[in-house]
Amino acid sequence: MAKPTILVFDSGLGGLTVHAEIVALRPRANYIYLADDAVFPYGALDADVLIARVCRLLDAWIARCSPDIVVIACNTASTLVLPHLRAAWPELPFVGTVPAVKPAAIHSVSKLISVLATPATVARDYTHELIRQYASHCEVTLVGASRLASLAEVAMKGETVSDGDIKAEIAPCFVEKDGRRTDHVVLACTHYPLLIDAFRRIEPWPVTWVDPAHAIARRVDHVLAEAGFTSEPHDGTAPEKVGVAIFTANQPPGSELAGALAARGLVWRPLPEDS
Repeated sequence: MAKPTILVFDSGLGGLTVHAEIVALRPRANYIYLADDAVFPYGALDADVLIARVCRLLDAWIARCSPDIVVIACNTASTLVLPHLRAAWPELPFVGTVPAVKPAAIHSVSKLISVLATPATVARDYTHELIRQYASHCEVTLVGASRLASLAEVAMKGETVSDGDIKAEIAPCFVEKDGRRTDHVVLACTHYPLLIDAFRRIEPWPVTWVDPAHAIARRVDHVLAEAGFTSEPHDGTAPEKVGVAIFTANQPPGSELAGALAARGLVWRPLPEDS
């Protein structure tokens, strides 16, 4: 059967963390990585404006590239826009991204967990419902990091990000109470795993950083298998095809970002003239 075409969408570079995990399971698929960086970060947009923008953008790109599956690698877009996309494209599978509260709550020993997210995700009723449904037996600290996604973008472009700036964003995740300590931190923004090495260097004590990217990739692989696309686990060789990365700001990446994209099997392409 023909290789599947997979469209991975995010507001910026965070979706690369999800893209990499999907490539590990589907190394020879056709990839389009679409980043709406012209209006990054999404948390600054009103919900109605965001819904209309994402629907309009994805309508155009679904029509253009006819993907077999669309991955919304953004917590904010997933919680707001997925119902609208599924209604508009009922025959096309969409896989979204939600805070991995359930596995953190299941595996926590101390029953002190934190959810590290954007302020918009922290405020969402969806996030609070996940906590009520899956973590009612835990004490959950919600941390709205206002700058962390932007710091991840800066780091991916090869610019210096100080440990002090990162520490200020993640410090509230670490809670000590009655001899217990936070032992799981949910990374509820796909940008955050881009800074995982810094997190581990800065953490005041070891915690499990819960990154949902692998679970999302497994879901994508399962949906594609159900659709008849044979799974081809990565054999260590380079991907057979090079995917394209499209950015709505339409600015060519610098050398550092171009290298990071290439390491993930992606090459930047300018927006088509008719887009």
